[in-house]
Amino acid sequence: MTKLSVNINKIATIRNARGGYTPSVVEAAISCQKFGADGITIHPRPDERHITRKDVYEIKPIINTEFNIEGYPSEGFIKMVIQVKPEQVTLVPDGPDVITSCAGWDTVKFQDYLKEIIAEFKEAGIRTSIFVDPKIEMIEGAKLCGTDRIELYTEEYATQYIVDKKKSITPYIEAANKATELGLGVNAGHDL
Repeated sequence: MTKLSVNINKIATIRNARGGYTPSVVEAAISCQKFGADGITIHPRPDERHITRKDVYEIKPIINTEFNIEGYPSEGFIKMVIQVKPEQVTLVPDGPDVITSCAGWDTVKFQDYLKEIIAEFKEAGIRTSIFVDPKIEMIEGAKLCGTDRIELYTEEYATQYIVDKKKSITPYIEAANKATELGLGVNAGHDL
């Protein structure tokens, strides 16, 4: 079954550009859920250019669907996520200087690192997802890391769809099928 988790980062971007509290990310999260969203996704970054740490703590109590916090697993991020206890944490490979996500994890190269972090979140009772490119070896590596889900990075699909619909979707179908075969849940996002 397909479900929609709405990323409300851009609401925070507008608020921050204007100063003050309008538009409210809390009200946006409430409205998204009221209108049928299956979840709320946020990606707090170290520079707080959109979602702030304060937002993370203010949003959590109003979530009545699924709460997904994305981010690079720095020490501060891990601590915050364990305190907030969302239903899901999605690990992305963006360092603090990256403007937006531009690739998935190399789950082979960073397998030991990811295993350790995933174990910490699982011990806290938080489902994990790893942001990956739609490549079979990265899906297989994700499984070996111990994650519950993967999130397929969709930029290539979004940019190539107009050029060749079938060719643009094929790697995503293959990656999703492999993930399902391995018992991993599948999320897709970023450029959809």
